[in-house]
Amino acid sequence: MVHHSSFVDEEGVDKACGCPLLPLKSHIKGPAPNSDQDRTDIVDEAITFFRANVFFRNFDIKSPADKLLIYLTFYINVALKRLEGCRTLAEGTKAIINLGLEDVPVPGESGFPFPGLFPLPQSRKEAELFRNYLKQIREETSGRLLSVAYRPNGTPNKWWLAFAKRKFMNIIVP
Repeated sequence: MVHHSSFVDEEGVDKACGCPLLPLKSHIKGPAPNSDQDRTDIVDEAITFFRANVFFRNFDIKSPADKLLIYLTFYINVALKRLEGCRTLAEGTKAIINLGLEDVPVPGESGFPFPGLFPLPQSRKEAELFRNYLKQIREETSGRLLSVAYRPNGTPNKWWLAFAKRKFMNIIVP
């Protein structure tokens, strides 16, 4: 059974493109509200559930936060693919930084991995808000992913990098 997000309650949470802009434990500037450091956020859930959820071809959506979990699971898959050939933490960090510099497409733009999952932005302002949120959440996910994909001595963790070969929801990672 697929793991769903625990962020079901949307009271007081802003949205963009039908996606809740959930709080993050982050030092990275962006539109996401700050979360308590001792609470679990959506990035923690995505990393925790990644190795179980990546095996599924279908993902039934029970809340809007599940859409974000799907997006982050795909992004972690892309990031692991980039880390696959990196033999040290330094090489992996460089690969992740390069991934972070790439353009972040939003729904309706070419390159967005899930057409139809998120509604199209209603305005240019909403598109930019969603783009900035995705950029912030991708950067935060990348930083946390490095800490699990590499051991403290800087060598790759094969129990994580082996999942780079998986295709989430049968989508081929670029």
